Amino acid sequence: MLLAWTESTQHKFEDTWEEQRPLELVLGKEKNEMTGLAIGLSSMKSGERARLHVGWELGYGKEGSFSFPNVPPMADIIYEVELIGFDETKEGKARADMTVEERIGSADRRKMDGNALFKEEKLEEAMQQYEMAIAYMGDDFMFQLFGKHRDMALAVKNPCHLNMAACLIKLKRYDEAIMQCSIVLAEDENNVKALFRRGKCRAELGQTDTAREDFLKARKFAPEDKAIARELRLLAEHDKALYQKQKEIYKGLFGPRPEPKPKRSNRLVLFWHWLLSLFYRLFKRGGHKAD
Repeated sequence: MLLAWTESTQHKFEDTWEEQRPLELVLGKEKNEMTGLAIGLSSMKSGERARLHVGWELGYGKEGSFSFPNVPPMADIIYEVELIGFDETKEGKARADMTVEERIGSADRRKMDGNALFKEEKLEEAMQQYEMAIAYMGDDFMFQLFGKHRDMALAVKNPCHLNMAACLIKLKRYDEAIMQCSIVLAEDENNVKALFRRGKCRAELGQTDTAREDFLKARKFAPEDKAIARELRLLAEHDKALYQKQKEIYKGLFGPRPEPKPKRSNRLVLFWHWLLSLFYRLFKRGGHKAD
């Protein structure tokens, strides 16, 4: 995987990370413009990341490139690279020279190697094998496949993405695992394993609504699956606990509704009422005497 840009202008001209399309480079058979990159990669270890500075003489040369990628003349290049792994190419030929069946077979062998490493809990090494398997079936290759050949390729490619997701879940890298599951669901929207694993990741990230959607859809196609039922039950318990917690918080904020207090009598008003009443009685009594 690499990100490449020109040193002088900072113009990015290639990004296989964004495209999720690993670059294959056959050492000793690379194109002239890849000579500097090949020299740098040959000194790296599997899984290593590095920044490589390549002078224009070992890059796109004096003329540069005016097609794709677009690189100015005499441009020094900076590569940000991650070496997924070295493929010994037991088949004895580069991927570009393989038939469809050969590429699918090679990918399947890498997948099996990854599965063996996964069982040994060597997750990072397993993911390298899965990534190399997926690299045999990049977007350009898949775009050319139809019918039986496409089904054969997906039968290897999709499990690699799902196994990548399983590794990433164990490593608690949930966002990356969601991306792997979504790649599978783009091809097979009803894939139960992809829905289930994406649901688990979303639940771990607190995305309970979308997690529930994934689990409910998975249950439609696997109604007897106990793991799906358990995850839905855990979500229901989580929602109930959250509701009770919020209820207690609001209760603490506002408190119980206060009881209405009886109004206190105004003693001064009562006194004036009494005094006026007294004068009235005296006045009335005096009026009777005058008659």
